[in-house]
Amino acid sequence: MNPLFTDLYQVTMAYGEWKAGRHAEQTVFEAFFRKAPFKGCYTIFAGSDEVLQFIREFKFKEEHLTFLKSQLPDLEEGFLAWLRDLNCDSVKVQGIRDGTLVFASEPLLRLEGPFALLQLLETPILNLINFSSLVCTNASRMDLSAGPNVKCVEFGLRRAQGPNGALTASKYAFMGGFVATSNVYAGFLYKIPLAGTSAHSFIMSFETEDDISQSRSLAPKAGGEKVDLL
Repeated sequence: MNPLFTDLYQVTMAYGEWKAGRHAEQTVFEAFFRKAPFKGCYTIFAGSDEVLQFIREFKFKEEHLTFLKSQLPDLEEGFLAWLRDLNCDSVKVQGIRDGTLVFASEPLLRLEGPFALLQLLETPILNLINFSSLVCTNASRMDLSAGPNVKCVEFGLRRAQGPNGALTASKYAFMGGFVATSNVYAGFLYKIPLAGTSAHSFIMSFETEDDISQSRSLAPKAGGEKVDLL
C-alpha cells in the first residue's frame, strides 16, 4: 500500500489544514465502531499488524505527488513539499491487542500526532481494521455455533475480494477460531495449517473402473488394512 490509499477528501482536508496553518497541531484520533456486526453484541478486534506496517512504510513518492497535482491542479508547491517530507516518525499509536473482545463506542486505536498527517491516515486505518475485525468476528460466531465437536476450515479464496482480501480473510478467520485454510499462500505467510478436498472436475474425470486401476484401495480412517474401493 502507499499514501494514495485514501479518500480524496482526506487530501483536500489536509490541504485546508495546511492552508490554515493548523497542519502541525498535536491531535488525537480514536478509532471505534457504533454497532457490532451481524446484529450481535461483540466484536473481535483485528488488523493492527497491517496498521503498524502501513504507518512504518508511509511515504509519498514523486509519482504520487505528480498524480495529486494532476487531479488537484490548485495544490500549492509548498503543500506538495510538505507531503514530500512527510513520515510517521512523530505518530504515537496505542491500541487493543488483536484477538481481543471489544464493544461498540470503545476506543480501539489511539493515534497522537500532527493534525493533517492523522487526517491522511484515517481512511486506510479504518479500512485495515474494519474488514479484519469483521472476518474475525464472523469466524468466532461460526466456531461457537459449530460447537466443540466440529472444526471450521476456511475455503474462501475463490470468492474473496481480490488477493489482499483473500489473505486478510484467511489470516483473521484463523484468529477467530478456524483451524485451517485452503489458501496455500496464507499458510506460507502466516503459518496457518492447510486443508483441502477435491473438485468436481477431478472426480468426474474418472469415468470407468479402468481409470482408477492403479489406485483403487483406501485405508480406513480408524486404521487397519486397506480395502478395495470398488
